[in-house]
Amino acid sequence: MAIRDVLMRGDLALTPSEEKIVRLLLTDYPTSGLGTASSLARRAGVSDPTVVRLVMKLGYDGFADFQAKLLAEVEARLHSPLHMMEAKRQAGSNDGPVLAYLDSVTTALQKANAATPVQTYERAARLLMEAKGEIVMLGGRFSRHIAGMLAGYLVQFRSGVRDLGVLSQEAFDTLADLDRRDVLVVFDYRRYQLDVIAYAKQAAALDVRIVLFTDQWLSPIADLAEVTIVSPLEVASPYDTLAPAIAQMEALVAQIVSALGDDARTRIERLEKVRHANAVTLDSDPQQNGFRKTPGPKSAKQDGKA
Repeated sequence: MAIRDVLMRGDLALTPSEEKIVRLLLTDYPTSGLGTASSLARRAGVSDPTVVRLVMKLGYDGFADFQAKLLAEVEARLHSPLHMMEAKRQAGSNDGPVLAYLDSVTTALQKANAATPVQTYERAARLLMEAKGEIVMLGGRFSRHIAGMLAGYLVQFRSGVRDLGVLSQEAFDTLADLDRRDVLVVFDYRRYQLDVIAYAKQAAALDVRIVLFTDQWLSPIADLAEVTIVSPLEVASPYDTLAPAIAQMEALVAQIVSALGDDARTRIERLEKVRHANAVTLDSDPQQNGFRKTPGPKSAKQDGKA
């Protein structure tokens, strides 16, 4: 369990002084716990022994044990592919890298089931479909592609969906048009992208509501998000997997479709008419595009050689 989760446990009986320490740790998590016990006590306005008693109440052997686990958590959050290259080398596996990797992705997908309660998806779906303003999609270098996929789904159910794509300086100008009617959907996974965090912070200052997709170490945006969907990342590769994140995004879409019921058909039917009129897909007008109507190999007659 992450230290943040330990600090937020609902069954903790804390004294007023201990509450001050927990509040400080959560406000500036995780950096607030990386100094000495004395510095933490001084900043919280409590005594040194109070800090020690709290970390032991939380289940640690002492402040040194608490800090060691916090440092390990910080290090895990910031791992780069280069750092993990040696750590993730296959040792003694007879399956080979492909099967070992696919097995690890399957495990990650199974873990995703327990990472986020079903009610969280329901809340996210309501936020997205009941928003009076725009739905804005944002992601990092790789995760922005998942944001684009979600935008492609949502545009079938409602208007006012915007995918920011690569976060350029011009994209920041969109903040001028956002307010409390809008919802920002952010995909941010370790090592967490500074420009994505900056955009989310400025949006939150405008009272924009935020739905966050992130990992078990939690992007700093988690402190700003109204809904957070957590995905396991680690697999048998130096690179984290986004397969559970894609599955969770599609699960959110499934929740939206289920909630909308027949109401979803009207807009989709209008979109299909537009696509058909513009021959967007292969089934729109096969003759006009030079394609045969039936799949499979061409017969001699179709080939003009009969």
